[in-house]
Amino acid sequence: MASNLKNLSDFGSAEIPNGIDMKIGIVVAQWNKEITDALLKGAHDTLVKHNVKEENIVTVSVPGTFELTLGAQSLLEYTDVDAVIVLGCVIQGDTRHFDFICNGVTQGITELNIKYNQPVIFGVLTTNNLAQAQERCGGSLGNKGDEAAATALQMVALHNQLRDNYLSNYEESAI
Repeated sequence: MASNLKNLSDFGSAEIPNGIDMKIGIVVAQWNKEITDALLKGAHDTLVKHNVKEENIVTVSVPGTFELTLGAQSLLEYTDVDAVIVLGCVIQGDTRHFDFICNGVTQGITELNIKYNQPVIFGVLTTNNLAQAQERCGGSLGNKGDEAAATALQMVALHNQLRDNYLSNYEESAI
């Protein structure tokens, strides 16, 4: 569904799991800082609202959106986070740079999900202009940071549930 038809902060009937035992990493791009700071606030506030402890939120910044992939990989390799949220903003310009950055980061984040078997959540705005970005970082369309945090909590819970079910079924069949 197009984000201009949905408020990114409205989770409706989606059940957001309790994050009390979760540790979440956030990698935020410094480029378009006004926007990414608002995305970070949304993600952080949503995590805290759903009981993730402040000390279990690990936040690092990287220069730009393209660097989000390596930042996320570093968090996965050097910390014990359950999921990583990447937050950035790429605004269409006059050159194809937009396409290269968006494609590279999308592919990189997909590869990290598969390589590390841990949720890496794509919270990158890819907009035509600054006004669209502002609408999606706390404006009339909500905050993509909220949505990314809720997605992280849901994916960690799903990942843990499937892992625990598989392990308990495996242990029962081994007896």
